Amino acid sequence: MIRTPKVGDVGELSFTVDSSHSIDFRDLGMPAVLSTPTLIWFLEHAAREALLPLFESGEACVGVHVDVQHLAATPLGHKVRCQARVIHVDGRFVTFQVEAHDERELIARGTHKRAVVDTVRFTKSVLRKQQSKTHLDGEGE
Repeated sequence: MIRTPKVGDVGELSFTVDSSHSIDFRDLGMPAVLSTPTLIWFLEHAAREALLPLFESGEACVGVHVDVQHLAATPLGHKVRCQARVIHVDGRFVTFQVEAHDERELIARGTHKRAVVDTVRFTKSVLRKQQSKTHLDGEGE
């Protein structure tokens, strides 16, 4: 890394909730709202935004832990701002306090941890796992 992340470093992402971000409750007579998995995706990417300027070539980060409370529903068309603030750094692990606000209120809060990885080593590890599955799938034939 160019420098170690500092407590207080912040990443942010904003978006407007559309149908691709929602869970549809029409069959229950309720409106479509921002889904929890989508909200967590944006919170993770806000944390990633805080780290991106610090990476050297061949570095990236992956999520390793999420603990988020989804506190309030957000309807289609509303803007959401996600913020991730560094609260702890332990070697290659960076922990964030995450929050999301819509146009009216706090809609989520929690923590998220990311690990800085070497992209070549990470890719090799995933490919080995893929190859072992392919090998195991072929054994029963």
